[in-house]
Amino acid sequence: MQERVIAWPRAVKRAVVVALDVVMALVATWIAFTLRLDALHWPTGAQWWVYALAPILAIPIFVKFGLYRAIFRYTGQAALQATGQAVVVYGMVLLAVLLWQKWLGVPRSLGVLQPLVFLLMVGASRAFARFWLADLGNARNKTEDRLLIYGAGTAGVQTALAMGVSGQFVLLGFVDDDAAKVGRSINGVPVFAPSEVPAVVTRQGVTDILLALPSASRDRRNSIIDSLRALPVHIRTLPGLADLASGRVTVQDFHELDVEDLLGRDPVPPDAGLLARDLAGQVVLVTGAGGSIGGELTRQIVLQGPRQLLLLDHNEFGLYSIHQELQAVCTARGLSVELVPLLGSVANYERLLSICAAYRPATVYHAAAYKHVPMVEHNAGEGVANNVFGTLNLARAAQTSGVKRFVLVSTDKAVRPTNVMGATKRMAELVLQALAAEAGPTCFTMVRFGNVLDSSGSVVPLFRRQLAAGGPLTVTHAEVTRYFMTIPEAAQLVLQAGAMAVGGDVFVLDMGAPVKIMDLARRMVQLSGLSVRDDACPSGDIEIAITGLRPGEKLFEELLIGDNPERTAHPRIMKAHEDHLAWPMLDLHLQTLRHAADNNDVAAIKAVLQTCVQGYGAGPP
Repeated sequence: MQERVIAWPRAVKRAVVVALDVVMALVATWIAFTLRLDALHWPTGAQWWVYALAPILAIPIFVKFGLYRAIFRYTGQAALQATGQAVVVYGMVLLAVLLWQKWLGVPRSLGVLQPLVFLLMVGASRAFARFWLADLGNARNKTEDRLLIYGAGTAGVQTALAMGVSGQFVLLGFVDDDAAKVGRSINGVPVFAPSEVPAVVTRQGVTDILLALPSASRDRRNSIIDSLRALPVHIRTLPGLADLASGRVTVQDFHELDVEDLLGRDPVPPDAGLLARDLAGQVVLVTGAGGSIGGELTRQIVLQGPRQLLLLDHNEFGLYSIHQELQAVCTARGLSVELVPLLGSVANYERLLSICAAYRPATVYHAAAYKHVPMVEHNAGEGVANNVFGTLNLARAAQTSGVKRFVLVSTDKAVRPTNVMGATKRMAELVLQALAAEAGPTCFTMVRFGNVLDSSGSVVPLFRRQLAAGGPLTVTHAEVTRYFMTIPEAAQLVLQAGAMAVGGDVFVLDMGAPVKIMDLARRMVQLSGLSVRDDACPSGDIEIAITGLRPGEKLFEELLIGDNPERTAHPRIMKAHEDHLAWPMLDLHLQTLRHAADNNDVAAIKAVLQTCVQGYGAGPP
């Protein structure tokens, strides 16, 4: 949508507005004389002084109150209030002058009557300018987007005001579960009960519903979203309270539902004490800092006030991007954290050793890994070199330089893996478990969790791209099921679990019930205001296509190899008790594995992985 805009220089526009105000001051004076004298007026004698005085007083006062800095198409309550205040001051000055001069033929009551007429004219002119520049311009670009706002509180009302300026949507009503508001209207817009929404959608052709509930609990949001899923409307949301702190809402703030809304459960709440325990005032190293998980780790870490944060990645652009983002965060929040971007690969032991020796990190978070299942399946040698020996290289460098804590970011795919990627991640866990058993200076631990929503390569951004392209959404199998969490949730878990480690720990998250990918796909289609095209609804909008399991992909993921996990101080974090190999035995297997990886001998690689990793190669998924 495009507003009506006059393409004049701003100085010319101001001059035009000043000239109009001069004219209105003169006209208001004539009307005031005519009304007071009860006859059509023509000035004579000293009455001319009033005509000269009105604009001479008004314009400087209007300038002082900033009335000529306003953009008329955005004129709102604050601007109209400023106009009223300016005219009141103008009227007081005019009345004082008339009482002082006592000009012959000039009634003293003119000092009250003329400002009242002038106020009406100026206010009407500002309101007309707003509607002419915005609303009439919108008539040429009128859209068919017809909106309900769910939530008749402050955020909902601010949104309605913003929409009045933009004209991008036609607001049909508010929805609120407060019985005191239902049946009433806000600025002429009716308020409906939630039970009335289906009928309103059908009767008035609603296309979009906006959730203006920034302070609502996750349970309430989920309940509302579930009640709207069956309706043919596009559901969007406003930011949270922190993002609305300025008190200003615009149409550009509307965005798609958060991944937390798609997840359908409350994220795991962080423990502030655990988050800060190994970070405040420390030197911290994060590998894979330019990736989804590594980047979120750095965002969480920098807020805890480390003395120095080392960002290691082999991807130059990813490293540049996260470094720039964190610099902006530190500047905005006044954080005195030294950020050090470091280019390098975990496959390069000498580079890792020089970094650890130079900066002496107290804590290392190892997120660098190849994680894409089919990609690693087709590049087994590189997967082993990066995931297994990259972990070993970093662990050895950490031990040599006296790192206190080393936390590995692991995955549920390491449990009875059916693919090379999962097997390499389990081998990385075995490396740390064996080194921890050797009782060295470094406390090694690992944190294992499920799929991360909205990370690079995850299904949510893939489904969003496919929805934007008109489908189909691709699911590998109708029964494929995964555990899910959000990126901030995963990062907070890593930090908290690492702080609880005593050495060799394998931490897993109580992630609740797993989610079927097919259900997630259907949910995203429905919440976009579209319908699924299938046998039951052949005229639907978006098809969901089954593409078949990819190489090494499992139908169901697990979090535990053994049974009876141990509870920890955190209500949603568990500790697994799992067997591992002693270092002398594991070292022999690693030598064989290194030789196989160097020669990209896939058969030999898989043979070693089958020997060391429980469940790998046991059969089809």
